[in-house]
Amino acid sequence: MALTRLYRHGALEAEGFPIAEVSDHLRDPEAVVWFDLLSPTPEKLAVVSEELGLHPLAIEDALHPHQRPKVGFYDSHLFLTVYAVRLAGGGLDLSELSVFATKNALVTVRGSDSCDIDAIKARWDSAPGMSRYGVAFLLHGVLDYVVDGHFDVAEELDDRVEDLEDELFSDTPASGRAMQRQMFDIRRTTVRFRRIVTPMREVLNSLLRRGPEMLPPEMTPYYQDVYDHVLRVSEWTESLRELVGNVYETHLNLQGNRMNEIMKRVTSWAAIIAVPTAITGFYGQNIPYPGFAHVTGFWTSTVLIAVISVGLYFVFRKNEWL
Repeated sequence: MALTRLYRHGALEAEGFPIAEVSDHLRDPEAVVWFDLLSPTPEKLAVVSEELGLHPLAIEDALHPHQRPKVGFYDSHLFLTVYAVRLAGGGLDLSELSVFATKNALVTVRGSDSCDIDAIKARWDSAPGMSRYGVAFLLHGVLDYVVDGHFDVAEELDDRVEDLEDELFSDTPASGRAMQRQMFDIRRTTVRFRRIVTPMREVLNSLLRRGPEMLPPEMTPYYQDVYDHVLRVSEWTESLRELVGNVYETHLNLQGNRMNEIMKRVTSWAAIIAVPTAITGFYGQNIPYPGFAHVTGFWTSTVLIAVISVGLYFVFRKNEWL
């Protein structure tokens, strides 16, 4: 079934009709049409461009992936590039979504099917009374879905950072190599996520600035709400990046402290071992000394070794070196 919808007089009239019928519906100024294209060929987009009067630069951006999130205003339409994001395994799963919005048509172009188009349709269906605002309502549903996905990713990244902090101060922390790998993965994911989230502020801000030209006044508060969510996610992402950096520095400091503790223990044991080495070395001289060639000399050295070694052990324990 084709992913198409027809709204007329603010009500959903039909869906799932062939894309070839879109041009017939667009002749009615009271009709609002949405249709979705999944990885379209240049030829197919050229047909849509001719039908809707889309700008060649916008078509070029839609055909070339890995665009920066942005919004472009043209004479007959506006064009947006946004990204639906979710966490998959240890990294981000990005789904590029290009959107063309004309006076009475909304076209979504997906680079992959990982973008849940059914979730977008569910948002439209959850507020049927708003469909009277036409394309502005449909575009809001798309942006709201995308930004909420960003919010979910930021929340999950925050949970991962908290787990990393707990692991950092646990009684049995992971090995240094495993910990560094986790921090590197989270930091890399956060930086990549920031590249998607930060430009969204300008996208929503531009839409609101051009609001009187393209948005009904009744829809402005809804776009403002999405903009507020974008700001929250952007600020959250910035704080996450700083937090991961702080965790990394703390990890290095803890490693340095653990190394100091190890060195204190090694030095303490070396000092204890040096006592019998020094005494036995002294008594191993081949010249006469007190107790030379007598049993008393052996017992004197043995007692000295035991007393001084035990004494050093308790001194080091008291100072928490052992």
